[in-house]
Amino acid sequence: MAGELTAVHQAVAEGYIAFGKELPGANTQGATLDEARANVREAVVLVKEANRAMAEEDLAGAAVIYEPLRGRCRRAGVS
Repeated sequence: MAGELTAVHQAVAEGYIAFGKELPGANTQGATLDEARANVREAVVLVKEANRAMAEEDLAGAAVIYEPLRGRCRRAGVS
């Protein structure tokens, strides 16, 4: 599951609500399932951009090391 997120969609009276299961704040809605799918992808991008900007602001001037996380990320003891 490297680099994958799970989108959750739920039918409601107005259409669909959707959110990124592993990314709090990536919540959206759409009149159709296709619209909700497109909107949740955009929400994920926007939340990640906002999180990066906040982290950079919080760490401005600090001696930190940035490195990409690649491959499988799992909790210890979970296969």
